[in-house]
Amino acid sequence: MALTITDQNFESLASEGKLIVVDFWATWCGPCMMVGPIIEELAKENEGRAIVGKCDVDANSDLPGRFGIRNIPTVLFIKGGQVVDKLVGAQSKQTYQATLDKHL
Repeated sequence: MALTITDQNFESLASEGKLIVVDFWATWCGPCMMVGPIIEELAKENEGRAIVGKCDVDANSDLPGRFGIRNIPTVLFIKGGQVVDKLVGAQSKQTYQATLDKHL
């Protein structure tokens, strides 16, 4: 299951040193609803390899602001506290997985 990533828990997750995949989304966003199940599958299939989670932009303002999120869905790939890749808009599961694999 995808983790719920928040303003409060991001730093502790980042300190683990693993690749973090964050889906920035909102309940009112249609394309976000299409990406959600894909993120859940990626979380299951990559457990132990990467931290995969979702950040609700309506419930969290610091994290989206910190990373300059202007459009949703946006999926960031973060390693060592730095964004190493970014996918904006709904993408295929294969695209997300290939991007994740590229940074492991």
